[in-house]
Amino acid sequence: MNHSATAPLPHSSPEKIPLANELETSEGEAKARSQQYGVRDAACQAAAQGGGENYFSAFALLLHASPFQIAILSALPQLIGVGAQPASVKLLQYLRVPSRLLIAGGRAQAFCWLPILSLPLLALDQGPWLLIGCAMLYFGFGHVTTPIWNSLLVDVAEAESRGAYFARRARTTALTSFLALGLAGAILTLGQRWEMSWIGFLVIFLGAAAARMGATTCQAHVSRLMPAHRLEAPHGFRHFLTKAANRDFRRFLLFSGLMHFAVLLSGPFFVLYLLRDLHWSYLQYAGWMASSISAQFLTLRPWGRIGDRYGNKALLTLTASAVPFLPMGYLLSEQYLFLLVVNFFGGVIWAGLSLGLQNYVFDSLRAEERTRGVALANAMNTVGWGLGALTGGWLATLMPAELSLGSWHLTPASNLPFLFCLSGGLRLVIAMSLLRTFAEPRSIVSPPPGHLVWELPFLKSLTALLPWKNPRVAP
Repeated sequence: MNHSATAPLPHSSPEKIPLANELETSEGEAKARSQQYGVRDAACQAAAQGGGENYFSAFALLLHASPFQIAILSALPQLIGVGAQPASVKLLQYLRVPSRLLIAGGRAQAFCWLPILSLPLLALDQGPWLLIGCAMLYFGFGHVTTPIWNSLLVDVAEAESRGAYFARRARTTALTSFLALGLAGAILTLGQRWEMSWIGFLVIFLGAAAARMGATTCQAHVSRLMPAHRLEAPHGFRHFLTKAANRDFRRFLLFSGLMHFAVLLSGPFFVLYLLRDLHWSYLQYAGWMASSISAQFLTLRPWGRIGDRYGNKALLTLTASAVPFLPMGYLLSEQYLFLLVVNFFGGVIWAGLSLGLQNYVFDSLRAEERTRGVALANAMNTVGWGLGALTGGWLATLMPAELSLGSWHLTPASNLPFLFCLSGGLRLVIAMSLLRTFAEPRSIVSPPPGHLVWELPFLKSLTALLPWKNPRVAP
């Protein structure tokens, strides 16, 4: 062998060939940094949502929106995502660089707050309809970034620890939302007392815009750290749904879409019931929302542990069986503390249900189909969301104001609690009929009968304090 052919030239440094363990270390460091940016993105997104999006309906009431317009505000902007998410998957085929799509969509969404803030000054008479138009643009730009961001985010966590990582992100979201909700509620309450409500919305919405810009920066960092985005499978959405997706995934999509429909029958109208009918202040409303978020923060870690250990189908079975009874509590009492407790337990259940719905999608899809599959799942949920809100707006005009059974009369502050109960009943029908139709996508050892009950958040901690040790409780 001619060694001189491979000898380094004079005055040149030999090129170092990276070893396999060095490549693994480099990839591991990139994933670790990406996970950190993913958590920071969760904080920024939560600040934008807690201090901005959660007060869209309250801002619409400031513009004298009707219940029908509130329903349109909840439904129509989300329906834009049905077209925006699949379009973003197609657009990615041409851009090839995820960061371009993330940055463009994120910045455009942040700038949408500026025309929204100008509505009370420019056109108060048509303000609700203009707000709906601005919200359509806002959520449309947000939906454009969702599939590619979710696909990138899944790659930063290994499958066996995915539940724990997304629970960590969700806990960060819950804590930041809690703080943002409280701060925004305090600011709006001060503006209300000083008869300067618009100034309060100006402050919190500008803060939401800044937070969205921060989230865009974090997403751009992750897109540069992670490997180049995989090209999607060559076939379109129809082929994916009919050929690539298995029967379990298709039935899961039906369950998820119908559950979103049932939930949004009542979802947009809680703000109307609490602010208009019960005459709560903005601070009371913020406290009500914060009770749910604090519950999510406390329970997301044990829910993620259940999903990792026993599968996300088990997580869905536990939570979807309980979520129908949450809206029914609003017919029992109008006391503030009672409704805080109801919403706190609602946060416990929704923490597990949301985590299970998200991670079931991630576990069911191959890497090359993930962006398209996530977009399809989100589109199905959005269709359910929009149709549910529109149907709820129509039903709100038909529900009776009181209920009489013989000598027993029930007259709530408005007819909305009856709509809440209808939503709960439909959730129960969907859970009982569809949960049994799909299976866990991962190979998970089934827990013994009754074992999962002792793994529930709060219950496991409580049993650990008792003097006896229950053999059903895993360490």
